[in-house]
Amino acid sequence: MTGETTRRSVLAGIAAIGADTVAARGRKAPQDPHLGPNVLIVDPGMPDAQRRIDGWFARQERAHFTDRRYAILLKPGTHRLDINVGFFTQVAGLGLAPGDVTVTGHVHAEADWAKGMALVNFWRSVENMAVRPPDRADRWAVSQAAPYRRVHLAGDLALDDGGWSSGGFMADCLIDGAVRSGTQQQWFTRTSRIGGWQGANWNMMFMGVTGAPPDSFPEPPYTTLPTVPVIREKPFLIVQPDGGWAVFVPELRRDARDVSWREKQAGRALSLEAFLIADPTTSISEINRALADGRHLLLTPGIYHLREPIRVSRAGTVVLGIGLATLLSVDGNAALTIADVPGVSVAGLLIDAGPRSSPVLVEVGPRGAARDHSADPTLLADIFFRVGGAAIGSVGRCLEINSNNVIGDHLWIWRADHGDREHGQVHVGWTESRGNHGLVVNGDDVTCYGLFVEHFQGWQTVWNGERGRTFFYQNELPYDPPSQAAWRADSDRGWAAYKVADHVRHHEAIGMGVYANFTADPSIILASAVEVPDVADVRISNVTTISLGTGKGTIAHPVNGAGEAARPGHIRQTLRHYPIADTRP
Repeated sequence: MTGETTRRSVLAGIAAIGADTVAARGRKAPQDPHLGPNVLIVDPGMPDAQRRIDGWFARQERAHFTDRRYAILLKPGTHRLDINVGFFTQVAGLGLAPGDVTVTGHVHAEADWAKGMALVNFWRSVENMAVRPPDRADRWAVSQAAPYRRVHLAGDLALDDGGWSSGGFMADCLIDGAVRSGTQQQWFTRTSRIGGWQGANWNMMFMGVTGAPPDSFPEPPYTTLPTVPVIREKPFLIVQPDGGWAVFVPELRRDARDVSWREKQAGRALSLEAFLIADPTTSISEINRALADGRHLLLTPGIYHLREPIRVSRAGTVVLGIGLATLLSVDGNAALTIADVPGVSVAGLLIDAGPRSSPVLVEVGPRGAARDHSADPTLLADIFFRVGGAAIGSVGRCLEINSNNVIGDHLWIWRADHGDREHGQVHVGWTESRGNHGLVVNGDDVTCYGLFVEHFQGWQTVWNGERGRTFFYQNELPYDPPSQAAWRADSDRGWAAYKVADHVRHHEAIGMGVYANFTADPSIILASAVEVPDVADVRISNVTTISLGTGKGTIAHPVNGAGEAARPGHIRQTLRHYPIADTRP
């Protein structure tokens, strides 16, 4: 990207905000939008803010499978708060830059409720603020689906709480002190600046991170790349200088390094008046009419029971969920479909499979989509899927990407391995909550950053498109196959965690972790964690395989019969390159 292009984009973004401000001169500042009872809009110094935040946390600290959803939105200024972030809670600043909203205190995730074990501290987020803890230390002890975005932390950050943790994702952050990974099994960090990194276990990856440790996989298991080839940051809510609200859509960056907001934030501001603000009572017909008419969509916290999909048909549409707004398929339908158009941004959603099996939950482009969207890719950011766990759910494919030039930025696609045991609601099981594939990619030039796909009953990820790229992949194989034959009747090889189709000639995946925990039948063997065609330009790097626990199954090879077996007594194995002779970075 040229300096002139960046300058024009910055000016365009500022002009978009300025135009709204100028138009508003001479009239009363707009009121805050009505975002429903589960959104707390906090002005600096608001007298009852701490009490209300503490009350929500008390409800959400242990609420692993609740239907309650919350968002805490902090207006520009300085807030003296301690924000402990529980399940299904989003905390976000409303400034254009993180420093516009400063929390003098802590914004943190703990695992006290589970005696320090953060293995299931899912479904929460912090974004777009400066945090200045008085002791210059904060904690974000989380696992999957708990992004830490656009945060300037004046101090050190701990990623665990003493017990095991299994995350995680950090992007566009400035950490003045050191990040201490502790017990984190794996972690992905991109386009950030950190004061240092301490610790590693299985798979830590850094892309475009100033201050990252040098590449040293497998010991310690750091995979460090200098830049991010193409990325657009997640859209976010802002309050403009005149008090009006907007959604800011950051500009696409190529060969990105460091945070996006150190000088000016490049992008465009869309007035909230251009959005339909929906809640779970809004009909699907009203939502789809608004989208067809060219409006954008803001989904406020709650569960949206859908009997037909939300349909995005126009280029440049923004669909933004706050408070982990959840789309639940009711009648075996898709929850969301996107036409083969450029520049769509979908962010901040949890997608639930319903009791009637859906062939697909989210479809990006129809089958056969062939347009070139390289100048303006579609973005999927912080999109999470659940099959079972909270309720019975079944699906063929959670996410199918048919369009070209799509960016996936933090996807957790999960067939549940556990349910709400505390309340006797355990909606998991080989025949109860079924899911065949987590992700199927048919489009070309699709790039994923921070891809987590777990526990599906067939291939976890199937990649049919050309020139696909995955940077950081985390997978646990299904826990519950009752036998080798029941898992895959047509072969004793099992289903690979990551399958690149035999016809593909160009593909790259870097920083992959695949773990076996066959609790129902520990004798099960997976032949290869990753299966790819044996051609020169299909390249796999820095693969880790793990046999969890004692006697919980075997992964015979990391890639295509190459590498040693992860098995009881030899639980961790690594492979630096495939093909073996490939030593390119």
